[in-house]
Amino acid sequence: MVQFQRYWLKNLILQSPYCRGVLPSRKSYIPEFSFCLLFGHRCAGYSTTSGIPGVRERTLVAVKPDGVQRRLVGQITQRFEQKGFKLVGLKMLQAPEEQLSQHYHELRRKPFYPSLLHYMTSGPIVVMVWEGYNVVRTSRIMIGDTNPVEAQAGTVRGDFSIHISRNVVHASDSVEGAQREIQLWFHRKELMDWDCCDHSSTYQI
Repeated sequence: MVQFQRYWLKNLILQSPYCRGVLPSRKSYIPEFSFCLLFGHRCAGYSTTSGIPGVRERTLVAVKPDGVQRRLVGQITQRFEQKGFKLVGLKMLQAPEEQLSQHYHELRRKPFYPSLLHYMTSGPIVVMVWEGYNVVRTSRIMIGDTNPVEAQAGTVRGDFSIHISRNVVHASDSVEGAQREIQLWFHRKELMDWDCCDHSSTYQI
């Protein structure tokens, strides 16, 4: 009975126009069935092209030292995954002050700048690159206002932060800013171009 079900399911999959030219011969249905599971993104009609422009937009998101210390990395990452964005870069590091000074160069004349650098070097951070349609603007909405008092409930800062000096997370504020920040924190070889199996159901039109 089990063999019949597998044989029936295998033939059903093989008849799909999306699987043509993907699977090996029909002689052994168990390897073919495993192959379909392993490479399901192709059997589901996945394509790296999309009718929606801008789906390759990228942004930088960083969990700050207080977020790492409070073990919020997983919850923050989960929100971006559940939204539908694709993670293409991830690293944990003790940020060098020189690199942080480049990151926050626009704030160097602010009175809080020294304390900001001290805070950002007080512990490890987790930096990520997320990819998806309108990801820069959407990420800013998801993390909430810089001042947690003004951040809406449901945003990262609205849910996890109390004071502006410890606002948990950073996200690029523009497409141009994201490009600069990504180049600052990641080498090109550290970013992954990979096929996401739900891409067609999320973006295809």
